[in-house]
Amino acid sequence: MSELTGKTAVITGASSGIGAATARALANAGANVVLAARRDDRLRELEAQIVRAGGNAASVATDVTDDAAVQALVAAARERFGGIDILVCNAGIMPLSMVANVRLEEWQRAVDVNVNGVFRSVAHTLPHMLSSGGGHIVVLSSVAGRKVFPGGAVYCATKYAVRAFAEGLRAELSPAHGIRVTVIEPGAVATELPAGVADEDVQQSVRQLYEEQTVLEAEDIAAAIRYAVTQPAHVSVNEVLIRPTEQPL
Repeated sequence: MSELTGKTAVITGASSGIGAATARALANAGANVVLAARRDDRLRELEAQIVRAGGNAASVATDVTDDAAVQALVAAARERFGGIDILVCNAGIMPLSMVANVRLEEWQRAVDVNVNGVFRSVAHTLPHMLSSGGGHIVVLSSVAGRKVFPGGAVYCATKYAVRAFAEGLRAELSPAHGIRVTVIEPGAVATELPAGVADEDVQQSVRQLYEEQTVLEAEDIAAAIRYAVTQPAHVSVNEVLIRPTEQPL
């Protein structure tokens, strides 16, 4: 029997990068995986890959900025697999910009996706974990949730926020309800996130960061998530900070 046989994991931001790699890793560990993201075609392709490999998967097109969509995701996961044991809050964007350029709409979207998206996902999943007597919530923060850098003020603020939220969840939910909480803090990872940087004042520094070192792969982060969620019930891996070996900050 695999480590997660009989468990169901909901993964947001599953259409690419860390989310897709995590879906594969948890499915390989025996979990039923529910794939959530906006790009339905990508989700269906990933679902088919997992099923062909012998896993169990379902895809639900979901925008984490839409409360009704998140509710529908949770309902679909419960209907298909009977419950939710693991929630991986991975959906996120990285719109780096210098604050003097005042990209307010971009700032607000970052908060809605990176922070409110986590709030919505937890809010609609938590009642079911409480009623079932346990579960595991994984929140993707970042090295940017520990260090603020020029061009990253808003992005860092969102990642500090979800790290604080995760610690609050742990303090309230783990001792009293047996719900474990893990915050994952990656450094530079080879994903689509850097492509979302539209501010020309920051683009060059981001390109340089990725070109001057061997960055992490999405599978490296997925392996850390799998490690955290497969520990015995009395073991709670609360925080994992993962940098490329060559990353100085």
